[in-house]
This record gives sequence, C-alpha cells and structure tokens, in this order.
Amino acid sequence: MTSASPTASLREPITLRLLDMFRIGPGPSSSHTVGPMRAAGMFRSRCLARGIVPARLEVELRGSLSATGRGHGTDRAVLAGLCGWEPETLDPDAFLALDEMLRASPRIGWGETSVPLHPDDVVFDRSRNHDPAFLPHANTMVCRAFAADGSLAFEETWLSIGGGFVQTAGDEGGAKRPPSEPVAPFWSGASLMAEARKFGGFGEVVLANERAWEERPGELEEGLERVWAAFEACIQRGLRLTGSLPGDLGVIRRAGTLLAQVEAGRVGESYRVIARAQAYAYAVNEENAAGGLVVTAPTNGAAGIFPAVMVEVAERLNLSRSAIHRAMATGAAVAMVIKTHASLSGAEVGCQGEVGSATAMAAAALCEVLGGSVDQVERAAEIGLEHNLGLTCDPIKGLVQAPCIERNAMGVAKAWSAAQLALNTGGKGIVSLDKVIRVMKRTGDDMRREYKETSEGGLAVNIPEC
Repeated sequence: MTSASPTASLREPITLRLLDMFRIGPGPSSSHTVGPMRAAGMFRSRCLARGIVPARLEVELRGSLSATGRGHGTDRAVLAGLCGWEPETLDPDAFLALDEMLRASPRIGWGETSVPLHPDDVVFDRSRNHDPAFLPHANTMVCRAFAADGSLAFEETWLSIGGGFVQTAGDEGGAKRPPSEPVAPFWSGASLMAEARKFGGFGEVVLANERAWEERPGELEEGLERVWAAFEACIQRGLRLTGSLPGDLGVIRRAGTLLAQVEAGRVGESYRVIARAQAYAYAVNEENAAGGLVVTAPTNGAAGIFPAVMVEVAERLNLSRSAIHRAMATGAAVAMVIKTHASLSGAEVGCQGEVGSATAMAAAALCEVLGGSVDQVERAAEIGLEHNLGLTCDPIKGLVQAPCIERNAMGVAKAWSAAQLALNTGGKGIVSLDKVIRVMKRTGDDMRREYKETSEGGLAVNIPEC
C-alpha cells in the first residue's frame, strides 16, 4: 500500500495478532533469521503433508538474504527450519552448532524416515538480478525438493517481509487469522485513535480484540507473560556476559560496563534514567548479535528499544502486570499500523522501518504509562517515527552490530524525548501518525537499494574513512 489515508479501499480492519508482533526467536535478524527459519519449516511441513520424501533439498537465497545472509546466519536458520526446529523453542547452543553437526552427519529426521541435508544445500544467488519475476521481494528464498531421479518434486518461493512475518510469492501468509471480525476495528492511526477514545487507550483497543479471539480464558495474558519474561531474561544475560561478539569486527560487549557506570554514580543524575535504559538496549542487541534468544519488537535488528524503555520504567515505577500488558499492546498497535501501510523491513525501507518503528512503539507506550492522553500518545509515536525518516540500513560486513547496537541505544533516547515532547509541549502536531507513515513508505521506495540491508552502501563500505 502506498497511502495511510483511510480511503474506501483501505478500510479493511487490521487483524494482525498481538503475539505475532512479539515473536521470540534467535538473533541476529527477524527478516534474515527468524523469517527464513519459519519459511523453511513451513516448506518442510507442506512436503510432509504431500508425502514427499526428497532425495535432495535445496534453498536458494536471493536479494538481501543473499547479500547479507552469511553475516545474519540465514543459512543456519534455513537448515534449522528444514530440521523442524521452531524459533521460540530451539536450543541456542545447538542452533549455533548446527552447521558443524550437519557437515559431520548430513541427514535429518523426516517423518518416520530421514533425508540428506548438508550446509551446502543452502545456496547464495550472487547475480544481483532485480527483475520482479525473479525477486518479488528484497528478501526472497526458493525452496526445492528433488526426487531420486533428479526431477523437481516440489518448489515454493517464500518472502520474508520483516518482523519474522513470511508469505509465499502467491501471498499465502503464515499469519494466524482471527476467528471473527474485531470488536474494535481500526485500519489507520486516525481510526485507532477513534477506537482508543471509546475503549480507554491504544492498548485497550488491541487487548479488547485479542480477548474476543482467545481460544481459552487467560491465553493472552500467558503469552504476554512469556514475552515479558523473554525481555527480562535477554536483558539480564546481556548485562552479565562480557567479551567480544561473533565475527571479525571485534565489537566488545558494553552493556554491563554502562550499567556499572550508572550504578556507581558516574553518570549525571539527569541522564541516569535514560542511561540505564540504554544499558538494557545494549544488552538486548548484544545478545541478538550473538545469536541469543530475543523478541522481535518489531524486528530483531531493533529489538532493544522497546523492552529497554519498558523494563526500565516498569522497574522504576513498579508497574502492575495489567499496566505492562497494556503498554505492550499500545506499542504493538503502532507497529500494526506501520506494517499495514508501510513496512518493518530494513531490506524494504531501510532502518527507518526498524529502529524508526521501534522508537515510535516505545514512545507511545511510555507516553501512555506516564499518563498521556490518546492525542498525546499518537503524537509521541509520530515524533518517534518522524525523526528517524530516511535512516539507512547499512550493517558493516552484514553483521547486526555496527551501527545497529548503538543505533538502538540512541532509539531509547529518542523515544524518551518523543514521549516528553508529546506530554509537555501542548496542542496537536502539524504531522499526523498516518502522514508520517505514508512519508516513511515513500522515502523507503525512493531510497537507493544500496542503503537497504545489502552491505553495499553507507557505513558498510566506508568504514575505513569513519
């Protein structure tokens, strides 16, 4: 879609699910790791459902998946999906050792039998062919199963469209559809605000819909608790660990160092709240870079901003579980509108779609926690996104480390500033959330592909001069 205006053609209610916006899975990328793993797993399931026992499997990575796939561990993620592993429940240590395991013993379980699978069965297309017929999305992968005589038994083209969401080139999405129409329908920022005035806030709109869709009472709260626990566990692990991150950039873990400075009183008093949250963001993104379990919020590359802001404020203000769940739903509501009318994918619109969206989510949720009105929450989200417009996605050597980790820490500061500006400057802003989402989409469309997660532009190629 190219417009966030609530025209007749765009009035279909958003039915994205809350827990789909917060997916637990391994780093370092939701679109390059979690998404490909899910797509490969769905391909496996469809083969099994058809009774296909392949003599050979092959997955071809195209576009951004090929350009930065090795640094993002995309090949390993695909292998894990073909093994039937799920992002939320996999063993991170086994995941990191999977390539070595398959080289030593290149067979995997397949129903009641086994089939061959070798790391070299994941191939990287280097043609730079951008024809839409060949590359329908910047993150495209083609999964193939071959029969014993070498003929093609089954083939599917999958697209990893950001935030761990995937769909086939024929638009068969893996997203869970709700069982009924939403009780609080919204399709844009403006309609979300209208429903929020009826239900008592952005988060209450999403929660009302989700409770109506529950298969059993308490299911939603249990899911939100799992996500919150994953937020906290990731932060604690990231704060505890030291040393260098994987890869040859030599990036040192800094989360624990920053928090130690805060707790020793070496950080100015006026900065301590933000600095603590930034230490949490470092912790999450260092874990993400190391391939640990993180939560898409809304993506892995931007996974540190929302939990850092929320965990810090929850600790400091001793927030209730209901307040925490409402804040999570508020952030998700903003991401739902952005995803529907623009994109969360760095390969599609640059980092404005990742860090920009995460900043908007955190700003809105924080503003609500601090007592903001519906208008102020919308303005906080708009400010957070507006001041990330044009942000490129240029990971050095394809690793989600530099500038990604610091960029998340800066997103924390921007989210705090956006919330405070919305709360304290009075009046409505000139730019609405819908308008800035539309501009973000157009900016992404206009952005040169070198600046959209290809490691072919920006810092990724100019590091010697930086």
